[in-house]
Amino acid sequence: MSAARRPPLALRPVPLEMLVIPPELDGGAGMNRATAGRAQIAATNDLDAIRAWLSRFVDTKTTFENYRKEAERLLLWSLTALGKPLSSLTHEDCLRYQHFLADPQPAATWVAGGGRKHARTDARWRPFYGPLSPSSQRQATVILNAMFSWLVQAGYLAGNPLSLSRQRTRHAAPRITRYLEPSVWQEVKDFIATMPMETDREKAHAYRVRWLFTLLYLGGLRIAEVGANTMGQFFVRRDVDGNLRWWLAVQGKGDKQRLVPATREMMMELSRYRQHLGLSALPSPKDDTPLVLPISAASSNERAESCAPLTRAALHAIVKDVFARAAARLRERDDAPSARADLLQKASAHWLRHSAGSHMADSKVDLRMVRDNLGHASLTTTSIYLHVDDDRRHQETEEKHRVDW
Repeated sequence: MSAARRPPLALRPVPLEMLVIPPELDGGAGMNRATAGRAQIAATNDLDAIRAWLSRFVDTKTTFENYRKEAERLLLWSLTALGKPLSSLTHEDCLRYQHFLADPQPAATWVAGGGRKHARTDARWRPFYGPLSPSSQRQATVILNAMFSWLVQAGYLAGNPLSLSRQRTRHAAPRITRYLEPSVWQEVKDFIATMPMETDREKAHAYRVRWLFTLLYLGGLRIAEVGANTMGQFFVRRDVDGNLRWWLAVQGKGDKQRLVPATREMMMELSRYRQHLGLSALPSPKDDTPLVLPISAASSNERAESCAPLTRAALHAIVKDVFARAAARLRERDDAPSARADLLQKASAHWLRHSAGSHMADSKVDLRMVRDNLGHASLTTTSIYLHVDDDRRHQETEEKHRVDW
């Protein structure tokens, strides 16, 4: 690195909102800046361009935080490690950055001590908590590729330096393994059915668990979607035969909306949960009640509707606790080491979404319908749930395709 390109010593990794970029590194004359007259955003420097891109996601907290994190890391690395604007990054720079993600060095500059998380205003804050796993590295690349593509489309950049490395042959996705077979799923349901309901708190927790697992399984919802949507997004309309059918309009990943069939079973569970909370059996279109409420929600409409939704971490903790207790119950019943209990111990909320897709596909629900229920972009994604077809293919091959030495 030449001395002319080396950034000022005072420049260190800090959160975007605290970052002050020296004029020579602000991207105003970045080598990859688009020619004048093409810009569709008002940004004149890299930081403002990133903010313009991030502004599209401010209403989706999880997405916004994930996207900000990856953009922030790349911008800080470009400034401090290369001493160049983000808008001057080349394909080769991006390859170097991908290697950097696997081992952010020097660690004292980039990695929080002990892997601890600190507030963004804390001087101990760092962009990383350790090396990224291969899957996290891929996710970072996907997000940054989307950012660069948008900045090109917005007329801020002349080209996407990541696009060359993203041009690879698409391989068929492996079959999903993180799901619950029907017998294991039955163990979970049996455990939920036996949860204690002696005290008011136990009763509130049992009702909430049953409804949460209904949403995650029958609706195939992601855990973030449970926290981000409300009961007012249930609506009813008549089908072509004049029958009333309920739907849940889910605002999901990538700010995309999909319609999830709210079956009679789901609506019965919703009514059961709402009536326990002291609410009307069915929600109105303007009902802002979160899909799942904290235990402290009282049995009054006003307080229940004004409760803040549970965080993603809180919802995840509830699901993990149920799986762990169901696994313990399974071990107590079976003396021999239980592979099913071990599987349950590892399970998380997203396993219920995978289980929903797998069970629908194995029950011969049309894959196009499974795709739309889960909000997949293509049938290729949905086809990873075809476990029964795989098993049948294995059995047929075993029985009918032999060498017979």
